[in-house]
Amino acid sequence: MNRALSSRSAACLWVPAWPLHCEQIRRPDLVASPHALLAPEDTRRLWHLSRDARRGGVKIGMTVSQAIGLCPTLALLEPDPVFYDEQFAHLLRRLGNVSPVVEPAELGRVFVGMDGLERLYGGAEEQLAVIVERADGAGAGGAGDSYRLGYGVGKFTAWVAATRSRPGEAIVVQEGDEASFLATQPIAVLPLERDDLDRLRQLGLNTLGQLVALPEEALTSQLGKPGRAAWRLAAGQVLDPVIGKPAPEPIIQGLSYPSPVADSGMLAHTISVLIEHALRNPRRTGWRVVSARVRAALEQGGSWMIDVVLKDPSADRERIAAPLRAKLEMTPPTGAVERIVVEFTDFARGTDELQLFARDAAAAARAGRVGALRGAAREITTRMKRTMLYRIVEVQPWSRLPERRYALIAYEP
Repeated sequence: MNRALSSRSAACLWVPAWPLHCEQIRRPDLVASPHALLAPEDTRRLWHLSRDARRGGVKIGMTVSQAIGLCPTLALLEPDPVFYDEQFAHLLRRLGNVSPVVEPAELGRVFVGMDGLERLYGGAEEQLAVIVERADGAGAGGAGDSYRLGYGVGKFTAWVAATRSRPGEAIVVQEGDEASFLATQPIAVLPLERDDLDRLRQLGLNTLGQLVALPEEALTSQLGKPGRAAWRLAAGQVLDPVIGKPAPEPIIQGLSYPSPVADSGMLAHTISVLIEHALRNPRRTGWRVVSARVRAALEQGGSWMIDVVLKDPSADRERIAAPLRAKLEMTPPTGAVERIVVEFTDFARGTDELQLFARDAAAAARAGRVGALRGAAREITTRMKRTMLYRIVEVQPWSRLPERRYALIAYEP
């Protein structure tokens, strides 16, 4: 895989409540009435809410019965996680036409590296206008201009700017103004656990400026390494560039059931079988699996999806299947499954077996490719019943006649 690209200048495009936004794009008639999206892991509770639903007193996490009691006209939507993921992938592809450095953070939030694009598009405002144009084409616009944009040096500054912008607008933080901009922002923008944020508020720290006024060591003694990292982010001492890398082509294996299946044991067995078939794909040879996901089409419409990122990349079926089975048990499909698909979405060089002997991942990948070629050669010989591949070897290198210098011998894998 190619070396990752990076960019100091960052633009952050953020669409809050991306799943609900996707439903509003798909069903524009919902915008004028209160509606809510049910949680994929528990369809008895609410996941995302429209503005009208919030005004009616409905809150995220409420049960359906509680919400209907407060807002009788509330429309309830079944989750469709596969659709939301596909829409986000479409957005990433569109933004890839703006810059080669695109880094997704979560569904609905993506960073775009903008280094060197001023000659192509103009200043920051013109660059953001191009992003908006591409986002509108991918469905991220519309629905009340729900996108928010931030621009600055480093992802943290761009993200904070996006959170402070109004829907459909952008905030640009000029280089050199990061410290003054961040000083007035609430500490909630820091990547800290809720308990740590509550602890800081109890100490009377509400803004990043108040936080930076403390010595770095003081925050480190209170929160440890996360506290040190948070202090440096708030002080503008950390430059977190946008890191983009080519999106690998996923390896996909799927199965359609003759009749819908609701038994979790059958689904778990199918997942293991599909993983085994995906591991045999020639494109996987020489690579370990880093992330995998399972998606399914449900009988009554909608979809279901789970994904995992392996702590240790692996090419072993059981190591990949185990965390997926665990997630299947925790969040099973909400209906019978008509079709189930396993995808390997990210990879690392080498395989577990080859890593025992290879000095580095590159050597492991080369060994994997050689093994794949040998297997292909054996298959050709078996099918054709005779040798079809030959090796060139030197026999008389001193001869003046080329046909005597070299000879062809049968290639034996």
